[in-house]
Amino acid sequence: MKILVTGATGQLGSKIVEALLKSVSASQLAVSVRSPEKAESLRARGIEVRHGDFDYPETLDSAFNDVERLLLVSTDGDNETRTRQHKNAVAAAERAGVKFIAYTSIVNATESKNIFAPTHQATEEAILKTGIPYSFLRNNWYLENETPSIQAVLAGAPWVTSAGSGKVGWATRQDYAETAATVLSGKGHENTIYELSGKLLTQEELASVLGNVLGKEVPVQQVDDAAYADIMKAAGVPDFAIPIVVGIQKSIREETLAVESNDFEKLLGRPATPVSQALGQIVSENIGLFRVLFPSELLL
Repeated sequence: MKILVTGATGQLGSKIVEALLKSVSASQLAVSVRSPEKAESLRARGIEVRHGDFDYPETLDSAFNDVERLLLVSTDGDNETRTRQHKNAVAAAERAGVKFIAYTSIVNATESKNIFAPTHQATEEAILKTGIPYSFLRNNWYLENETPSIQAVLAGAPWVTSAGSGKVGWATRQDYAETAATVLSGKGHENTIYELSGKLLTQEELASVLGNVLGKEVPVQQVDDAAYADIMKAAGVPDFAIPIVVGIQKSIREETLAVESNDFEKLLGRPATPVSQALGQIVSENIGLFRVLFPSELLL
């Protein structure tokens, strides 16, 4: 059985590969990447590295050849670009005769009004149309996405948000990676949908947990979208990304990520990693970075 992971050098894909190697041999595993030279460390471990670029379908035909189980990791970019790329990948998987497709989607994809939902809706629909057995891994929000806000707090700023009282089921990339590896390497996951969410928290609740980790109060500054856009621009977020980060806050405010589920426990035999533990790890990593960059600053 040949398993292939796309985007295997990315932040999520690389963790999925590591998780898979705990249950399958390197000889059973292949990866599809746009830049094979970036995956030499995987090749050195006995993993087959294939060139596959979602913008060039002909590369995907060879990348997906003889693959039985495929993990399609969603790409980066605007919705139009991602939808085109994903449809290219799904069509190539059908041409190659792939027997199973797992896809990293978003919670409540079918009904969601989240800023990123259109891509996931279109991709799920494309997979369903192929008739290939599937598993939709509907991920909530990566806790690591909050790293810029955590870094700002470490530097003395408040937690800034325009998300109001909207709740999010944050979980770590590691948790999402382990669930993907479980589905890819296991049995009985054909034609399944997993809503993968951690404990639901508001921005204030997340900031409170962060404060407990830091041993100090973390003030929360609730602003409207216009003020949030101005603050993000002043913080150095490029102009093209401003509508995206504001749209994320709006999506949270509108409860598009307020999805509760026990599917982590169902797949992993445990709940998602507690947010306090995960925040502790992120803080530890970033305090080390700050001490290197700003050795004279007292962060805590």
